[in-house]
Amino acid sequence: MTGMTKYGFRIRTRGGMTVENLAVQARSREDAETRIRQIYQHCEILECSEIAAGNRGDSVDLESMISLISKQDEQG
Repeated sequence: MTGMTKYGFRIRTRGGMTVENLAVQARSREDAETRIRQIYQHCEILECSEIAAGNRGDSVDLESMISLISKQDEQG
């Protein structure tokens, strides 16, 4: 995708759980933060950084984290 940058996030969910190494691609940092806030409603973004191309690190797949958060919300 042309013009897309990958951003890494560390957030605190509304339930208080810290989630690290989230990665999302977006055209700007603002777009990336908007996407994170849409998925993790009422979260607090603790850290955001641009991920260099080719540096995959240990980023967590966003879709798998959605189901994890959903399970947490159902339990608490």
